[in-house]
Amino acid sequence: MNVIISAIRHSGAGIRIFELRACRGDSLPSYQAGAHIDVTLGNGLTRQYSLCCDRPSPECYRIAVKQEPQSRGGSAWLHADAKEGDMLQIGVPRNAFALSDAAGSHLLFAGGIGITPVLSMAYALLRDGGAFHLHYFVRDEESIAFRDELTASALASCVSIHAGLSPEQTASVISSALAHAAADTHAYTCGPGPFMAAVVELASARLGAAQVHKESFSAPVADAGDKAFVIRLRDRREIEVAADQTALACLQAAGVDVDCSCEVGVCGTCRTKVIEGVPDHRDGFLSEEEKASNVWFMPCVSRAWSGVLVLDL
Repeated sequence: MNVIISAIRHSGAGIRIFELRACRGDSLPSYQAGAHIDVTLGNGLTRQYSLCCDRPSPECYRIAVKQEPQSRGGSAWLHADAKEGDMLQIGVPRNAFALSDAAGSHLLFAGGIGITPVLSMAYALLRDGGAFHLHYFVRDEESIAFRDELTASALASCVSIHAGLSPEQTASVISSALAHAAADTHAYTCGPGPFMAAVVELASARLGAAQVHKESFSAPVADAGDKAFVIRLRDRREIEVAADQTALACLQAAGVDVDCSCEVGVCGTCRTKVIEGVPDHRDGFLSEEEKASNVWFMPCVSRAWSGVLVLDL
C-alpha cells in the first residue's frame, strides 16, 4: 500500500525518524511489537525497517534509519533524498521477533540502531504491565536514538543506557543482567552482528537457547570455515558456489531467475524449495521448525552442509 512521509526528524548521530501515514485516509494494518515492514524507496530499492511506534495505530507508522557508510542504497536515499510529502510503498507488517507469551519477565538488549524493534517491545510491555528491563548500548552519548523517550518518559525507570563501553565491558554488563534473571526470563537482542552474538552466547548459556530471540537486518558475516558446494537444478545443470560467494549471486550469474529483495535473509522473497541435500540455514526468516525440516533454502545468505544441494529451480 502507499504511504506518505508525514514528518522527518533527527534523533542521534546519523539517525532520521520517519512518520508514515496512509494515503486517502486508509487504515494501516495492525501489528505486534517487534514487527517490520518492507519499504520500497524512491530509487526502486526495497528494504526492511522495524516499526518503533509507542503504540500500534491505524493512522501512522514510525521507522528510524541510520545512515550507513557502507549503504547498499537504502539508508543513503532516505538520508539524502527523502523529504516530507514523498510517497513510498510498504508491505504488510511481518513479525519474526515477537515477545514470548511464555516469559515471566523480559530482558531487552539493543545495540545502536537495533533499538528500533526493541523500543516497540518496551512500550508494549509497559502498557501490558510486563516485567522487563531494556539495556541500550551505544558508541557515545551523541549516538543515543530516542533519547527523550528513553530518559524522560514512563520508560525511564526500566532503561539503562551504556555508552562507550569496550567489548569486554559490554559482555560484563550483559552477564551481570543475566545473572539476576529468573529461570522463566526471555532475552531479546537486535544490533550489530558481534554484539548480538555476544548476547546470544551469554543468554543461551544462562537461560537456554529456546529463551533467546534475535533480529538482524544485515547479512551474516562469512565464516572462515565456509566451503564451496554445488547447486543442482531440475534440469541437472550444476552451479558451483565458491566459499566467498553467495548462492544467489551464483544462480543469477548463471542466468537463473530468482526473485529477491532484501538479500540479507529476512524477507523470504528468495525462498526456494529443497529437493535433496542439507542446507546450512543462516537466515532470519524461517522458523526453527522450518529450518529443522530442511524443506526451504534462502540462497541470499544460506549455504549447504552437504556437498550438493538440489533445488526446485
